This record gives sequence, C-alpha cells and structure tokens, in this order.
Amino acid sequence: MVEFAAGAPCWADVMLPDLEAGKRFYGPLLGWTFGKPDPDRHRYTLAYRDDKAVGALVAKPDGRMPTVWNVYFASPDARATARAIHEAGGQVFAGPEQVGPFGTMVMAADPVGGVFGVWEGARRPGFSLKDSPGSFCWTELTTRDPETADPFYRAVFGYRTEQIGQAGGAFDYEVWTLPDGPDGAYAGGRLRMDPQAPAALPAHFTVLLGVEDCDEAADQVLGLGGKVRTPPRTSPYGRLAEVTDNQGARFTVIDLSRTAEG
Repeated sequence: MVEFAAGAPCWADVMLPDLEAGKRFYGPLLGWTFGKPDPDRHRYTLAYRDDKAVGALVAKPDGRMPTVWNVYFASPDARATARAIHEAGGQVFAGPEQVGPFGTMVMAADPVGGVFGVWEGARRPGFSLKDSPGSFCWTELTTRDPETADPFYRAVFGYRTEQIGQAGGAFDYEVWTLPDGPDGAYAGGRLRMDPQAPAALPAHFTVLLGVEDCDEAADQVLGLGGKVRTPPRTSPYGRLAEVTDNQGARFTVIDLSRTAEG
C-alpha cells in the first residue's frame, strides 16, 4: 500500500453516464480490471491494475453533472482542511462525509472554480499503485487566474511552489512541493490557461495516467471511441497526449520512459 503525505494526490475517479461503456474503454486502454459496483454509492466501481487499486468509475447521480475526472488530495483531518478551504476563499459543496470504514471525503472548489477532492484515508488510504503504466502519474490545475489560485493552494495545503516557466509568459507553470517533503516531493502543478482557450472552458484539474507507449495509446483511444485533442508530443517529463474518453471525460496519457532528453 502506498503511503500519502498531507497534500499529496492520493486518489482519482471518473464520473460517467454509462459505467459499462467506461469499462469497455478503460479496461483495454489501461489494462484495468474492475470490482463489483457499490449500489449504495452510485455504483462506485474500483479499478485495478495487476490487482492493485488505481482509481474508480462512478455513475453520475444526476445527468446534469459533468462527465469528468476528479482528483483527491490527502489530509490527516478532512474537517480541518474543509475549514481551511473556506478561510482561503474556496467553497465546500460536499462533506466532510464519512464513507463507511474507508475514510472521510470532501468535495470543494477553489476561488477560481477548480474542483478537487480531499480524502482522509482510513481503511483505504488511496492508490495501491501509481507512477507506472495503468496508474495515476500527475495532476495539474489549469486556470486563467493563477494570481488568485496560487495563494489558495499554498494556504490550504502548505505547498512550496516553484515557477518552472515564465510568470505571465506563454508557459506560466508552477510546481507544488509537499510542505513536509524533500525537494522533488511534488504534489502537482498549476498551468496558466492559453488565452486562445474557449471562453466557456472553466478552471480544471487534469489527471495524467501512465501508458506503456503514448502513440499506441492515442491510436487505441480513437479505436475505442474516444478523441485525441492534442497529438503525442515529447516533453522533458515524458511523451504525452491529451485525450477524451468515449463519453467525454478529458485526461492525459503519458509514457514516462520517453523524455525529450532521450
């Protein structure tokens, strides 16, 4: 079982209108198998890679809700984190709610509208596998207003931040480091939204999922009924492509073994 420091991304799930269609997409793409749906939690269905928990699929309780990937950050005290979210100008719209013996959940939005979860793990701390093919690898917030978002996440989770692009420039990107972790103990990142992005596109978190080969995965996405929004490209951190599943949920596939340095 993976251990999670406060503020670390510890879980992710995707909210879908059709769970069976979700299984037909994510199973072949990521090598996932699935547990039995929980009838008391909108048919919440755990996903596994090599018998290790890597995320979940959940049926949308209301068709008006977005089809979207959600990311959750670890907290030793979900109620205290909920208070910190309020104090920093965010909004808590679900929880703190105890989820049986597994943990306590909060769903919230930052002051610029980015939605995220908080998880105080008990029986289920979070991912059993990450940073490898078929599992969660990274998350980042995309927003038009980093000047408001950045202080919020520093206040709520105590992140130390580092600009790796150019503040206010074409690539304005901050990485978040865990407050109690060593240098390089990253929690995620924040990207300033492209000015050319559609005006209706809200601030949002993106979940990056590992694959063995990004180009093959992009082709497979198309074959499974999804869309490739940006073709595969190689970065210093891996070869990645932004995609949409067969029901409209956005995410990114990444091959961590192929980087711009080789």
